[in-house]
Amino acid sequence: MYTLFFSPNACSLASHIALAESGLPYEIRRVKFAENEQQSDAYLKINPKGRVPALLTDRGVLTETVAILAFIAQAAPDAKLAPLDDPFLFGRMQAFNAYIASTVHVAYAHFRRSYRWADNQASFDDMMTKAPKNFHDCFRLIDKEFLEGPYVLGDTYSVADPYLYLMTSWLPNLKLDRADFPKVNAHFERVKERPAVRRAEAEQAAAA
Repeated sequence: MYTLFFSPNACSLASHIALAESGLPYEIRRVKFAENEQQSDAYLKINPKGRVPALLTDRGVLTETVAILAFIAQAAPDAKLAPLDDPFLFGRMQAFNAYIASTVHVAYAHFRRSYRWADNQASFDDMMTKAPKNFHDCFRLIDKEFLEGPYVLGDTYSVADPYLYLMTSWLPNLKLDRADFPKVNAHFERVKERPAVRRAEAEQAAAA
């Protein structure tokens, strides 16, 4: 049994969807950010970074979405959530996921978590003003260069797809319109209809 530590509307949803797709046995545990539970002694023993997601396995805890997604795909090969027999395609999937983690998510965090990079209100204001443009530019690049369609790797669904789906769901938070990115928008509409996505979102809503 795997245990996924999550927070609603956080990037942990991507790992949750991947688990629901995988057929692996799992349970979820909510980390209550509003109560600062991510900084509690109990949770810091699980993930010293004080972040989600964290995945408890029989061999220990894994953190970081990119690592967790790859692990789930490899732990459930029959689910075909990654091109495990093609090192180049697997590398392309990882490159996409790394871009989401290192650039796209960071651009969003400058809007929601500007205090991580500065201490002055003027700096916060500047980052919050610039963040929507940066986030927009990331999605423009994804739409133009990285999303083959119908899925990230073309016709093959992979763990890159719930990661992109999750990030796309944040566009309205920055007052950005999915319709400005036709391929991304079509991807979002397609992925949201998958039973695993509906299951994961329902499970998170019930746990909230």
